[in-house]
Amino acid sequence: MIQQAFEMLGLTPRETQLYQTLLKLGPSSIRDIAEHSGINRGTAYEDLKQLQSKGIVSYFPKGKRRFFTAENPDILLNLAEEKRNRLNKTIENLKNTIIPNLHQQQPDYHQTHVRYYEGDDGIEWVLRDILNVVSQQDHKEYCVFSSKPIRPFLYRPFPNYTKQRVKLGINVKVIALGDGGEEAELSERKWIKTEGSVDASYIAIYPPKCAIISLASNNFPSAVVLESKDIAKAQQIIFDTLWKML
Repeated sequence: MIQQAFEMLGLTPRETQLYQTLLKLGPSSIRDIAEHSGINRGTAYEDLKQLQSKGIVSYFPKGKRRFFTAENPDILLNLAEEKRNRLNKTIENLKNTIIPNLHQQQPDYHQTHVRYYEGDDGIEWVLRDILNVVSQQDHKEYCVFSSKPIRPFLYRPFPNYTKQRVKLGINVKVIALGDGGEEAELSERKWIKTEGSVDASYIAIYPPKCAIISLASNNFPSAVVLESKDIAKAQQIIFDTLWKML
C-alpha cells in the first residue's frame, strides 16, 4: 500500500526506502544513511539528489560534510495535489486541443474497424457493447434480425441482458426470421415467415456499429463487429424499409 502510493508520486522503491530511513534517523550524513538503508553510498547519494529535486529531502552543510534531512510527510499530500492538478490540466488540453488537432491530421476517409469475438465471453462482450453504445445516445433504440436456432445460445453468457436493457431504458425492434421469440418490455417484434428451417444468425444494428453473431460447429458462438457509420446507416435503411412492409 505504502509503496504503491509512493510510486504514484513518482518515487522508486529505493527512493522510498531512503526517505523512510531519513525519517527514522533525523538529519544524517550520507555514510549513516547508506549504512542504515543498506544502499551503497554512491547510489544513495544520487537518489538523495533526486529526492531533493522533488522537494522531499533537503540538506545543510555541517563542517565539511552534508547532512540530509527528510521533509515533513505532509509534503507528500502537496505533491499528490500538484500531480492531480497537472493531470486535470492535461485532460482538459487533451479534450479541447490535442485530440481535436490529432483528429484533423487523420486522412479524410471512412475506415471500417472490424473486430472478432468467440465463445461465450466474446458474445457477452458484444451484448454489453450494445448496451453501452445505445445507452449513451439520445434515441435509445437499436434494431435486430434474429433467427430461432440462435436464441438458446445468445443470452447464455448474459442471462439478465433483457433486464439490464430495460433498466437502461433501451428500446429494441426485432425482425424475427421464422417462428418463435418472446415479447418483452420496451420491445417490438415482427416476423418473416420462412419455408423450412433457418440458419442460426443474429444481426444487431446499433450505429455506428453492426454486430453479426452466428454458430459454428458444436454450437460454438462467434461474432463480428463492424464499426462504420456508412455500413450501419445502410443496414438501418434496409431494416426500416422492411419493418414498414411487415
